[in-house]
Amino acid sequence: MRYAPPGLCVNDFALLRDEDGTYAVLHLQGPWTTEFDHLRMETSYGRATSTDLVHWQPQGTAFGNGLPGRFDQQAVWTMHPIRHGDAMTMFYTGVFGLTPGGWPVQSVGLAYSDRTDGTGWRRHGTRPVVEADPRWYRTSEKMAWRDPFVVRDDASDGWVMVVCASDASLPVEVSGCVALATSADLEHWTVHPPLISPGDVDELECPVLERLDDGSWLLLGSIGATRGFESWTAPSLRGPWTRRGPLGPAGAYAPRVIVAPDGSRVVLHTTPRRVGLTDSGETCRGMLAQPKSLVMLDGSTPRLEWWPGLDVWLGEETEHPAPHAVGDIGLTAPVDVILRTDSPDGSPALVVGCDGKNLWVTGPEGTRLGETVLTEPAATLRILTIGEYVEVYADGLFVLTTLCYSGHPAPWTAATEGRERTIPVRPIRLPDPHRDDASAIWPGSTTP
Repeated sequence: MRYAPPGLCVNDFALLRDEDGTYAVLHLQGPWTTEFDHLRMETSYGRATSTDLVHWQPQGTAFGNGLPGRFDQQAVWTMHPIRHGDAMTMFYTGVFGLTPGGWPVQSVGLAYSDRTDGTGWRRHGTRPVVEADPRWYRTSEKMAWRDPFVVRDDASDGWVMVVCASDASLPVEVSGCVALATSADLEHWTVHPPLISPGDVDELECPVLERLDDGSWLLLGSIGATRGFESWTAPSLRGPWTRRGPLGPAGAYAPRVIVAPDGSRVVLHTTPRRVGLTDSGETCRGMLAQPKSLVMLDGSTPRLEWWPGLDVWLGEETEHPAPHAVGDIGLTAPVDVILRTDSPDGSPALVVGCDGKNLWVTGPEGTRLGETVLTEPAATLRILTIGEYVEVYADGLFVLTTLCYSGHPAPWTAATEGRERTIPVRPIRLPDPHRDDASAIWPGSTTP
């Protein structure tokens, strides 16, 4: 269900789909370590392939940082490859070094490939193709010019690029914005004022532009402070842009949109792990999570829902303990659903609770691991656990995710108004159940 290459973690990524239907993911990668240095440890892109967006097979490294003296000598960060004729063009973030104050110097470079599978990249020259313009964006301390995303312009025959940037007109702590640049040939770019600059965001990372069926646009952006992502919509690329608010809960980050094998639009995103694989560890770069359905209702906020393509990975219902499972619960009163218990006294170690609008997850001794307030009272919950990873859907909507490394599998038990009942679950069939490396699913304690 989740993916990271053997021995490494996954950060920002890009998705491709080849003509034969094979998907490829290019992703930032680095070692599992307590102190992660993104200037020295994110110096290459990993690549993996899949036919269904769930079962990913690692294919090794596909791209790396540049030679000494070049704009990308220190690190290569988030990328966006696009089809261009019968080949591929990739825009990517290059890091040259540090400012006097110790801030990464970022710019956007260009690479080409004659292939369409995410391999065979060759750089376009030795300099970046687009850099931050000091008229509108910070270019020294606390600058940002990364995470490019390129689409066809809807107002010309050219191209539009959006970039994570820092608005020079705003205080640093609220200067996160999406920069705009245009080009007629993909090699020569003109920088413009920000496409959106909310004025209340510290970092607006990994922007994504998706043209919808009616010709309007959806923009997704990851919010550094909340570690989630939000959405905006507009009738055209130049706006006006309407802020729609959070699309994914905190913990879901760096989204990408792609057409799934069933023809629907889905969103994939990253999800963290915790240092030391304990509940007390700091969150760190992690894994690629399974797809969610992107649902666009006329004139409303976009939604992330359960993707039916996952159903083929679910087994028959059982009331036996399962470390990786999906269960559905109807809500008629406040409920606590016990998913795992502690040894040896059998006290709850992982509980999902809901009183209608308030939804939460607790660990041992009731420690709050995650919570949210629903916009409307929920009638049903769907809970997914894969090892330490927990997701909750309310009436089909993806609303909460967290991590829990405690306890051992137990029959799911719902406690409502003093009564308890067992909840049937559908075990999840893992794509690679026998892998034993840093990307393997944490199995938890298996004995009471």
